[in-house]
Amino acid sequence: MRSYGLTAMVIDGTAMATEIRSEVAVAVAKEKAERGVTPGLAVVLVGDDPASAVYVRNKGRAATEAGILARDIQLSAQTTQSELLEAIDTLNRDAQIHGLIVQLPLPDHIDEDTVVAAIDPRKDVDGLHPENVGRLVAGKPRFVSATPAGIQQLLLRSGYDPEGKRVVVCGRSNIVGKPLSILLMQRLQGSNATVTVCHTRTRGLGDITRQADILVAAIGSPRFITGSMVQEGVVVIDVGINRVDAPERKRGYRLVGDVDFDAVSEKAAAITPVPGGVGPMTIAMLLHNTLKATRSAADAGHSGG
Repeated sequence: MRSYGLTAMVIDGTAMATEIRSEVAVAVAKEKAERGVTPGLAVVLVGDDPASAVYVRNKGRAATEAGILARDIQLSAQTTQSELLEAIDTLNRDAQIHGLIVQLPLPDHIDEDTVVAAIDPRKDVDGLHPENVGRLVAGKPRFVSATPAGIQQLLLRSGYDPEGKRVVVCGRSNIVGKPLSILLMQRLQGSNATVTVCHTRTRGLGDITRQADILVAAIGSPRFITGSMVQEGVVVIDVGINRVDAPERKRGYRLVGDVDFDAVSEKAAAITPVPGGVGPMTIAMLLHNTLKATRSAADAGHSGG
């Protein structure tokens, strides 16, 4: 962790992610040496969305650095749903691939729910398949979605165990808000929190957020959480990544979170920055899930679907 000269301690997600990625690399080397198995991660990208392309490149680079076989499948924006499902089926049956994700969002003509459900749940390292979501709800998770898992690790590794705490999650997406709230309420180590979920229809939002010991902002609105919305000593996890105009910068914009960092830092005990907070942890936990999938496949005596 590093201090920015403000009241809050800034939780360094980049350093923490590097630590986790190193742990994964050691475990991957052990899998290769002891079982002769190289974990494989396939990422499918449909279309040419620039942000998605960057995410896919970063995932591939991180996987390769950890000793994981990284395979990127680039499909055109005109790819039909049936063609995408066919590609997924091929990867489901590929014994070299242990983890499979389809980069979201998808083009409008493709139904995301159908695509996610087509992924072999044993290879669904994004944790989005209905079977894996159900296992999480039941308290027996196979894979926890990478961003919620990363948030949990950020809290635990910085000394802020959620157990017994009041956690307020702002946002109810299937990727962050819902799985995180379910994860942190479980009767599991690193969870056991009392969780409140807020969203666009929540009345008196500030009254609720001011009760939080731990506040997670995953709204998608720049600097939405202000200093007046938090209590002294809160721990703030900012999931948002928003572009705001910055004419003084060469690229013309800057990245900010869903939290007014400067104002909230004056009251918080700890806070994640944007960038350099949750983002790097998401990729680290994706690698962790791929390793877990590889071990499960080897233990079951199969590598493919």
